[in-house]
Amino acid sequence: MTLYGKGYFIWKIPWCDEGDPEAIAATASAAGLSHVLIKVADGATWPYNFDFDRNVDLIPPVRDALKNVGVEVWGWHYVRGDDPVNEARLAVDRMNALHLDGYVIDAEGEYRTSSKRAAATRFMKEIRAGMPNLPIALSTYRYPRMHMALPFPEFLEYCDFSMPQVYFEQSHNPEEQLERCVEQYMALKPARPIVPTLPSYAYRGWCPTADEVTRFLHKARDLGLSATNAWSWDFARRPKYMDLWDAMADFDWPASAPAADMPERLVGRMNDHDPILVSDLYADRAAHVTGERTIVGREPVQQWYQSLFTNILPNAHFEITGKSGEGRTRHFMWRATSERGVILDGNDTLGLIDGRIQYHYTYFTVN
Repeated sequence: MTLYGKGYFIWKIPWCDEGDPEAIAATASAAGLSHVLIKVADGATWPYNFDFDRNVDLIPPVRDALKNVGVEVWGWHYVRGDDPVNEARLAVDRMNALHLDGYVIDAEGEYRTSSKRAAATRFMKEIRAGMPNLPIALSTYRYPRMHMALPFPEFLEYCDFSMPQVYFEQSHNPEEQLERCVEQYMALKPARPIVPTLPSYAYRGWCPTADEVTRFLHKARDLGLSATNAWSWDFARRPKYMDLWDAMADFDWPASAPAADMPERLVGRMNDHDPILVSDLYADRAAHVTGERTIVGREPVQQWYQSLFTNILPNAHFEITGKSGEGRTRHFMWRATSERGVILDGNDTLGLIDGRIQYHYTYFTVN
């Protein structure tokens, strides 16, 4: 699945529109949100947004109100890795009981150590066993190269999305930081579709401006990202920060798939298994590059696809899992299933000219 549109993180439900489910839903609908992400757990033992004094779970009425206005509801969980099995079991229990649309792992400082790679793997295996079909995302630092000890591969192997926290604190260059973040996340192995989170709060005298929120959103759209989030509802709805909320709310971001771009057109024709139709998307002198060789020209490209459809992946189904790029460049990730194998790591770059593919670098392994 692909997540489209604008989302907001909720930390504490009582701090959001006075905790009134109908008011929360009305606010989300008015802001054009496609999804809301609510904290469901902290660590291994603490269900979140649960009123222990009254023994009342605050999430179900908010979930129902949001779903009634067409807003997806995801749950997020701050994890530490000291007790990964019980952290995972708490998450599975909460998510299965709440029937939410997706699960987000918030892994930060406690996981910024190579000693917890095994813990991340154990946690993720438990999570996937308990939630085999639910979309899962990793929310953590914006620059992986600055936090190499954090077990990105171990988490992302079992995730469907990356949700980097692009909090450009003490700076005012959202476009530059978002582009740098996307570049570094796309270079990870495995790479996952990116849904960044922008800041709508103040910290130590710093606060983004409404214009910076809008610029961030424009840059995310220009990069071809399908969705974005903001942190957090609890702060941005305060009178002092309403200009930040309004900037997010006023930005027009469709909650459904846009018109087909070249990666979608290419994969759509690949699913027809017709090499002539596929090669028609390429320029006359297009270059097709793999790690082993480069071919040039539409006819050799057609022959390559003929071999792909006949010998390598007969009757395959191809699916895009992530995309970025603007102007004349597109980068997209994909997977495929066929009777002869599965591809999970498709990673391609297209160079475009006059509406056709001039350059295509493709990488994949068949398992």
